[in-house]
Amino acid sequence: MNAIISASDLASVLAGAHPPVLLDVRWQLTAAKGAGEPPFDGRAAYEAGHLPGAVYVDLDRELAAAPGEGGRHPLPDLARFGAAMRRAGVSSGTPVVVYDGGQGWAAARAWWLLRWTGHPDVRVLDGGLPAWEGPLEKSVPTPEEGDFVPEPGATGLLDADAAAGLARSGVLLDARAGERYRGEVEPIDPVAGHIPGAVSAPTTENVGADGCFLPAGELRERFKTLGVSEGSRVGVYCGSGVSAAHEVLALAVAGIPADLYVGSWSEWSSDPGRPVVVGPDPQ
Repeated sequence: MNAIISASDLASVLAGAHPPVLLDVRWQLTAAKGAGEPPFDGRAAYEAGHLPGAVYVDLDRELAAAPGEGGRHPLPDLARFGAAMRRAGVSSGTPVVVYDGGQGWAAARAWWLLRWTGHPDVRVLDGGLPAWEGPLEKSVPTPEEGDFVPEPGATGLLDADAAAGLARSGVLLDARAGERYRGEVEPIDPVAGHIPGAVSAPTTENVGADGCFLPAGELRERFKTLGVSEGSRVGVYCGSGVSAAHEVLALAVAGIPADLYVGSWSEWSSDPGRPVVVGPDPQ
């Protein structure tokens, strides 16, 4: 099953006999430290207009635990996550489509969590809300309670030690912007640089100007140039396990399974005993 769905295909299945559950996961990363910008209000954006029948899901509260030693967006408490999914109407036997404001990172985080916890049929709206040409609504639905119970382990998950090992034995991709990988700037975390052996692979380069993913063949070629060959074990990290989920999604579109280091750089860099590399080279 394809991990993404086009807006036109989504419109068709929504009009069918068995429409998917829709999750609106609009979210934006707060920019630089001390910038003084008000936080993005995803719920307000949702209430201003969303896909018909969509239920809002809060990334910071329902798709992640509170920031701490595990990073800025550690794994959520699974009981809380499961309750949020059931409240949204998610059942194990019902397809789910997730979308966000267009960047795709938050939607990919929801996609990855549902897949990791065993949901068999989850897709991301390619291009997000900007790709949708149908009507929007402002009313907040009250879906029938779902029956989804998270059972973690259906897909790969890395901790810090496993990520370090994969950088030596396989391919560990760094999904952040190149300047953060090189250690030239670090607007969010306390230390600049990258995990030794990791390869710079900004997730923004997996999409075209329209915000939609590149064709699967082009994505396969891109990952091949980054060292991913047939049979390679692949892992991905970013700042806090959100944009890296988007790269895992791009890899899935290309037909390449990959593990996610959820703690990512925010966890790695919090331990002064972990090595850090700066510059353009992996090592």
